[in-house]
Amino acid sequence: MAIYKLQVNGKTLQADVEADTPLLWVLRDHLGLVGTKYGCGIAQCGSCTVHVNGSATRSCVYPVSAVGTSQVITIEGLSEKGDHPLQKAWDEIDVAQCGYCQAGQIMTAAALLKQNPKPSMDEIEVTMNGNICRCGAYHRIREAVKLASTKI
Repeated sequence: MAIYKLQVNGKTLQADVEADTPLLWVLRDHLGLVGTKYGCGIAQCGSCTVHVNGSATRSCVYPVSAVGTSQVITIEGLSEKGDHPLQKAWDEIDVAQCGYCQAGQIMTAAALLKQNPKPSMDEIEVTMNGNICRCGAYHRIREAVKLASTKI
């Protein structure tokens, strides 16, 4: 075990864990940031997506030892008041059904919009296809990302 000092949502936090502990479990079990969800454990579904230095990263397979001095942003840190354009668009389009995948969906979309503030529908679809929604809300997810892109 080792103590890792992590920059998460603008704060320095510590966790005493094994080097190979996935970032997901450090966030959830050691830091109490439970907005990031466990879905598959093999980086296929996207429910665990967070930003590491601005890049969408599947935290279920990302070892805490790889974080180093990187800035980690979780869904809790996307906006203090839950008023990020994507969060507002999610509400306006009424995207969520069960809601389980939504944090990962939003974090993937936020990384896309940071890199490309005005993506085409094709670019949105290609990026978001890597995230699974068991409820099948894909058309509303794409609509919400497009709506948010008009407000950034």
